[in-house]
Amino acid sequence: MSSNNTTLTLSVQGMHCASCVSVITRALTKIPGVSECSVNIATEKAHVTFDASQTSPTQMNAVLHPLGYTLTEPTEHHTQHENVPQDHTNHMNHDESHVHGPHLMIVALFTFALMLWDIATQSFQKVPPIPLPPSVFMMLMFVLATYTLVTSGSQFFSAVLRFIKTGKANMDTLVGIGAGTAYLYSLFVYIFPSMAFRLQLPFILYFDVVTVVVGFIVYGKHLESRSKRKTGEALQQLMELQAKTALVLRDKQEIELPVEEVRIGDLLIVKPGTKIPLDGLIVQGASSVDESLVTGESMPIDKKKGDGVIGGTLNQQGALVVQTTKIGKDTMLAHIAQLVEHAQTTKAPIERLADAISSVFVPVVLVIAFITLLAWLTIAPQFIPVQQAIALALTCFVGILVIACPCALGLATPTAVIVAVGRGAKQGILIKDAESLEKLHKTRVVVMDKTGTLTNGKPVVTDVVPSQKYTYSTVLSFAAALEKNSEHPLAHAVMQKAQTENINLHHVEKFIAVQGKGVAGKVGGKNYILGNQRFLEEKNIVLPPEARDTVHTKQGKTPLYLASEKSYMGALYLADTLKENAQHAVKRLHKLGIKVVMLTGDLLEPAQYIAAQAGIDQVIAHVLPHEKAQHVEELKKQFHQATMVGDGVNDAPALATADVGIAMSTGTDIAISTANMTLLKGDLEKLADAIVLSKKTMRIIRQNLFWAFFYNVVGIPLAAGILYPFFGILLNPIFAGLAMALSSVSVVSNSLRLRALKIQ
Repeated sequence: MSSNNTTLTLSVQGMHCASCVSVITRALTKIPGVSECSVNIATEKAHVTFDASQTSPTQMNAVLHPLGYTLTEPTEHHTQHENVPQDHTNHMNHDESHVHGPHLMIVALFTFALMLWDIATQSFQKVPPIPLPPSVFMMLMFVLATYTLVTSGSQFFSAVLRFIKTGKANMDTLVGIGAGTAYLYSLFVYIFPSMAFRLQLPFILYFDVVTVVVGFIVYGKHLESRSKRKTGEALQQLMELQAKTALVLRDKQEIELPVEEVRIGDLLIVKPGTKIPLDGLIVQGASSVDESLVTGESMPIDKKKGDGVIGGTLNQQGALVVQTTKIGKDTMLAHIAQLVEHAQTTKAPIERLADAISSVFVPVVLVIAFITLLAWLTIAPQFIPVQQAIALALTCFVGILVIACPCALGLATPTAVIVAVGRGAKQGILIKDAESLEKLHKTRVVVMDKTGTLTNGKPVVTDVVPSQKYTYSTVLSFAAALEKNSEHPLAHAVMQKAQTENINLHHVEKFIAVQGKGVAGKVGGKNYILGNQRFLEEKNIVLPPEARDTVHTKQGKTPLYLASEKSYMGALYLADTLKENAQHAVKRLHKLGIKVVMLTGDLLEPAQYIAAQAGIDQVIAHVLPHEKAQHVEELKKQFHQATMVGDGVNDAPALATADVGIAMSTGTDIAISTANMTLLKGDLEKLADAIVLSKKTMRIIRQNLFWAFFYNVVGIPLAAGILYPFFGILLNPIFAGLAMALSSVSVVSNSLRLRALKIQ
């Protein structure tokens, strides 16, 4: 590899669908010097590796700009928030589907209702006519169609121009050609009725078709754009976990500075209850540090002089002096942010079936339409009058383009997605985009975090084991009395246990807390201590054999030993416990033929204990955040499709790397923002529901696409007049419009079945 090779993540403006990815990728890889290119439509970014001596982002942009796309170079700065591209956020805020989608959906539904009413009136005598004069009704349809195209039509007509330039078609191209032809034909007939009469053109208006097609498709784009805007927010939220300022010790004075001004080697004063500003080493003091946001470990970690600490974690008790070892983009939080962005950018988008059909369908339809037009103009006059041949040629040409207008094809996916998203929300499953629905149904392995996902995410007292001389209630009573004045997180768990058991507490005098060891105090003039084994040994209290190497400690439970003077009284064991429905949730996944893997930063023994309770197939333990992403990547290669479920900051890279990332709503904001789906109330049961919903949605979408395409396969030859020479049968454009309406009705009706389908 050349020493001049550079890798950049560039924002891309102008992408509309999956085929845009193909166009951009091919264009960039043809540029001399570009060795690798990965384009992601979900994040609207390109991850490009190139030789800086041969090309540059400016030259790449010059190649893409004529194709309708724009690359935005990264700004030259090195702040903590350099991973959040402002240009991308601004672009998404001005997306047409975001601005016009919701109200165009209302217009489309209104027009669709009138269209069905009009069709019903013409088909059934008992249906009353629309209570509007025909001229007023036509004017209303004209105004609504014009408004729809003016507000959102430019993106579709731009796709037609790109198709002309590049030869690559997509859904936008189909909509642009079909809707444009229907609108122009209707406009001509509407404004020049006498000329249309002389040309023997049928007086048929397709304004309602234009409004429905464009309105529904724009609203589908609106749903997708909402998830895209979350990308920059996720990275922003991650970096905001870091403290904004730091208390720095310089020249024996404490100075509060922005973290951007802190240098490597600076001494930071970290007070109890505050965030540790940056990565470093403790040079003075001891404390318990909550690292759950980064490591996923629910138990606080006791830290002392010489131990490393991570920026963004919470100092819970003692004051610390920390020497900074990493700043800026070298910190662990920044590294996690880089992993998230890289994973999101390089994630391959699923190829849309409708776009794949469109890339072949549009050129074929255009060729058929023009061949038909020429055939009627050149061959037909030999058998029928020229004026009649011209009228038939125009009728067939318009009929082909109208029936080929992808009303049903365009509605097939968005209507099913709209219904599925609503159904999912009612079930407590928040779905961000259609892509995650498409991918989830193929899942063969689900990777789960332990803390906060499979477990409740906080320590509780699981066992109270008294010695032979004392009772259960006595041990719990003395332990809770000693912990009453402590601020340690484990103390809250002991107090909660005592309150649940309605235990009366003793009065404690001369209470002291020994950092990293335990607590002590006097009850009735007698000394009592509660803490770890080291604390008791310092007081010359020997643990009995039954208190050493017990089953509890092998299960990863944290022991607190209670003693009076020289006498051992018993032990309390604390652990993070399995969620009540976790076991049943795993069983449901197994019934769906899915393997379940636990991926955790915790130690192997406690991880295996929880996994055994839940019925997990495989355990991968004691992994760091970036290693989680690597393991998910390996599982993707092994199973071809992997879903990650997590709740912490440490899960964010893995959530982004997975084909589908699913977060618990009880987790951190960064996990929720990075994930494709969120399970409300942290309910694991909803995971299987989401997979079943995905499978049923994809089945509906395939049915919709089949019938939508079937209408075109049957209708286009009829519209071309293939039966006219033999039977005198010609598909009038009005019936082409009717066929489109019926195809739309069938697609929408089929999608609505998702509301009633059982997913539990």
